Amino acid sequence: MIFRQLLEVETCTYSYLLGDEVSKEAILIDSVKKMTDQYIQLLNELDLTLKIVVDTHLHADHITGTGLLSKETGCTIYQGIPARSSGVSKTFQDNDLISAGEINLSAIYTPGHTDDSYCFLLNKVTPYLLFTGDTLLIRGTGRTDFQNGSSRQQYNSIFKKLLTLPESTKVFPGHDYNGMTMSTLKEERLFNPRLQVADCSEYEELMSSLKLTRPRFMDQAIPANLHCGQ
Repeated sequence: MIFRQLLEVETCTYSYLLGDEVSKEAILIDSVKKMTDQYIQLLNELDLTLKIVVDTHLHADHITGTGLLSKETGCTIYQGIPARSSGVSKTFQDNDLISAGEINLSAIYTPGHTDDSYCFLLNKVTPYLLFTGDTLLIRGTGRTDFQNGSSRQQYNSIFKKLLTLPESTKVFPGHDYNGMTMSTLKEERLFNPRLQVADCSEYEELMSSLKLTRPRFMDQAIPANLHCGQ
């Protein structure tokens, strides 16, 4: 498998390219519109055909590249239910597989940051690879104070779904603001301060105490992303 992690520096957003070395088909997770030319250049350099673009959720901090990439490459736009964006080609739900060649990503519905948040698990490699979007960050978790967010749902998504996976599972988040690129579920269980809670009520109290600023590009990103960034 071909695997690349790409960083958009202005919003500290990670995108992930997964390519099948035999079929040359690829999946791109959480693209950023302003990086479209870089994605296409990399695809050409690696002799890959982009088959699927997918977002972990409707982003509020950057404009997705799904629409432009579909226009430029002919790839299929996937979005998880509840899908609200016009221009989506195909929807998926919990436990569905998203496949390109021999790459099979299992969709895990993880509401909490937003009500349409998903994580993607690649479990045909050892250790597993888990793409967590904004649900689980490195030493943090996604905010839950807008876009139908819910601290209770996020607690359940993390503790009752993600943390039931093998502790060796590698964690690749949608963002990092401190220079970290990856983690493991074991590390996050041990060292993530937001996971050091006794129960759901304590997690809800912790999240409600956060004093978070409004995302810088929210007014531009959400309307654009409701049309796949177009």
